[in-house]
Amino acid sequence: MTDPNALARPPAARHTVLVVEDDASIRTLLASALTAAGYAVVRAGGGQEAMFAVGSRRPDLIVLDIMLPDTDGFQFTRDLRAQGVYTPVLFLTARTGVEDRIIGLSSGGDDYVTKPFHVQEVLLRVRAILRRSGATAGTAGARPPLRYADLTLDESSHEVMRAGRPVKLSPTEFRLLACLLAHPERVLKKPEILQQVWRYDFSGDTRIVDTYVKNLRRKLDRDAPPLIHTVRGVGYCLRLPPDATDPAPR
Repeated sequence: MTDPNALARPPAARHTVLVVEDDASIRTLLASALTAAGYAVVRAGGGQEAMFAVGSRRPDLIVLDIMLPDTDGFQFTRDLRAQGVYTPVLFLTARTGVEDRIIGLSSGGDDYVTKPFHVQEVLLRVRAILRRSGATAGTAGARPPLRYADLTLDESSHEVMRAGRPVKLSPTEFRLLACLLAHPERVLKKPEILQQVWRYDFSGDTRIVDTYVKNLRRKLDRDAPPLIHTVRGVGYCLRLPPDATDPAPR
């Protein structure tokens, strides 16, 4: 681990980061580095304490160890999402396998750092997640909503509507849908989606894209014609089915 003085550029606003780590020395190291970088930090040594902190403080981001004394980080994240809490999560773990990364991100996480880690890398990833999730203050003026058929995604308010019905998405699901909406009726290859949404290639393993597309379909296509289509062996395309008329946006 590097010296915590090797810090990323301070954020534009004072966001709150919850550090959930049962190792006191690592917890202190991360808290010190994040505080020096300009973040407000809340600490927790286990899942129960962390869940209380989320309910009382609602942090902008959670740095979460996977191996906790009273739960594991994957289950903790699933519990958060089941409660409708979509705070971005950065996993910390000693596990290095691709399968573990897929499980972690499929459970609702947003990024993954393996131990031993460089503090500066953690800070850079924290900043990147906050930027991607729209939590960083001082951004340019609001962009117009992205629309296709009866689907609308508003990046400024982080809202999604399908056929007049609000759709609740996690930060990663939101970015994936924004990626597809930015290129309607174009086939996006899975590696291209990985680069645009997750910013890396998972060593060629694209199953995480399949998992998140499945989640999006379940939420978007519940009572309406399917919009996300598989192009076998290539990737995915956002388009109306051939036999559907184009409903007007509401």
